[in-house]
Amino acid sequence: MLRRSLLPLAAVLCLPIAVTASGADPATPDLSGVPGVVVAHSPASSGLYIGSPGLTRLPDGALLASHDFFGPKSKEFEIAQSHVYRSDDDGKTWSHVAQIEGAFWSSLFVHRGDAYLFGTRAHHGDLVLRRSTDGGRTWTDPKDAASGLLRPAPWHCAPVPVVEHDGRLWRGVENASFGKKWGERYAAAVISAPVDADLLNADSWTVAGPLPRDPDWLDGTFLGYLEGNVVVTPDGGLVDLLRVNTSGDNRSEQAALVRVIDDGKKLRFEPGDGDLSTGGFVPMPGAAKKFSVRPDPNGDGYWTLANLVRPEHADKNPGSVRNTLALMHSPDLTTWTVRREVLHHPDVIAHAFQYVDWLYDGDDLIVLSRTAYADGLGGAHRAHDANLLTFHRVENYRDAGEE
Repeated sequence: MLRRSLLPLAAVLCLPIAVTASGADPATPDLSGVPGVVVAHSPASSGLYIGSPGLTRLPDGALLASHDFFGPKSKEFEIAQSHVYRSDDDGKTWSHVAQIEGAFWSSLFVHRGDAYLFGTRAHHGDLVLRRSTDGGRTWTDPKDAASGLLRPAPWHCAPVPVVEHDGRLWRGVENASFGKKWGERYAAAVISAPVDADLLNADSWTVAGPLPRDPDWLDGTFLGYLEGNVVVTPDGGLVDLLRVNTSGDNRSEQAALVRVIDDGKKLRFEPGDGDLSTGGFVPMPGAAKKFSVRPDPNGDGYWTLANLVRPEHADKNPGSVRNTLALMHSPDLTTWTVRREVLHHPDVIAHAFQYVDWLYDGDDLIVLSRTAYADGLGGAHRAHDANLLTFHRVENYRDAGEE
């Protein structure tokens, strides 16, 4: 059952521009109208589009942000490039601290005091993990199975949460070896390791899955699932909650809920209505785009930020509508309610707030967005091909309406 309750736009922190990414047009951009704090800017003319926002907080209180580059002038299919930024004032200003060769679709997280960057080496590349012990300034190089090369290509993933539960770390990934076509080639998987293991050693990690798609799911409209989130369920189990891509006239946005079973060694999915014990499909606004789900630290269910499709855009492919970012809540991972629109622009062609990574920060949420927006240089190539990395604060998220 899906219920919807919309409230006015949240107050979004708007502060001065911080950093311009490499490859920028020599013309001076005008970013004065961009909401939030601009962490990085890469104009469309550069052919380098900003992707995969990652966000974490270090033990000393500093924030780390990361993104990769994709697009016609990137090397995403060979040796992808990611940049890392640091803020020592809670996101008001940012400084560029690292450029990494061979990092794509990466999650940032902290474990036992060190920062880690967990993704692929390139588009459908090796699954790799890097560690930083100096606040994000330098990173290890995953040369082999003893230094962070966890699994050979092909893999797919996104900046999704890395979850500590029951003595292990867990992350959703997708095996990309089931064909060549986007979406259809991905099989759900979950990778995990003991919390006290050497995380850079490939032998520390166990993969559950892969679980390939069945084209008959959702009455034959199912094209694929991807960008899975590992989430601890109310009963203390684990699920991988994935974005779903559909075809034809199927405009219903649903997530695929895959159960992790047998101590993290296997996956279970029965393609009916979503059930925490068996898996299945769950109605969820925004689930045709990447999202991240995290349990409320006070035990008040689960929260996410996802791209809502407003009624005026209901005739469009939901996977392409990314101009509205909404705060949503669920008591149990199966029923989702829209609580508040956080960011919105009326244009769906060249404006988007997408692939957001976010963290709890007391009564607020802090948010990092792959943003397509007017920049005084012609704007983004299209909504998907973001020209900005922006930081935002959503204040008093729990006060956003009642279910």
